[in-house]
Amino acid sequence: MDGTALYEAVAAIFIAQMNGVVLDGGQIVTVSLTATLASVGAASIPSAGLVTMLLILTAVGLPTEDISLLVAVDWLLDRMRTSVNVVGDSFGAGIVYHLSKSELDTIDSQHRVHEDIEMTKTQSIYDDMKNHRESNSNQCVYAAHNSVIVDECKVTLAANGKSADGSVEEEPWKREK
Repeated sequence: MDGTALYEAVAAIFIAQMNGVVLDGGQIVTVSLTATLASVGAASIPSAGLVTMLLILTAVGLPTEDISLLVAVDWLLDRMRTSVNVVGDSFGAGIVYHLSKSELDTIDSQHRVHEDIEMTKTQSIYDDMKNHRESNSNQCVYAAHNSVIVDECKVTLAANGKSADGSVEEEPWKREK
């Protein structure tokens, strides 16, 4: 919650300056860390930042009575905080996608190979059933030997349609016609 953390830190420093309190470096770091942690734990409801402001002001020793000054403008600032939060979350999602794109592509290609093998297996069983029905044969429906070319590999499914009995050959191999 980037917007909420920024708002709470700036609001605490504003209240300190309004009361003539000079914050040293340690207090500013405390305000920043407390605001960041409070914004992560804050509920995603309108004006939730006002509740966590009490925590931040108390942590630095500032008067909590001055929160009433923030209530007047909180409605407008809440909309701005939400916009900053949405933009931050969007950038985060985009960065994670960019960093993991190659892994996602690998998973997609593995999934496609598995789907192709299952589709070939299903089509072979269907063709066998159709052929046996047309010839009125009582032979085993699954007695077929299938091959499919997937990503420059020849995938062979053994008899009875069991994928566990399959094999994968990389080139060079002879293309069956």
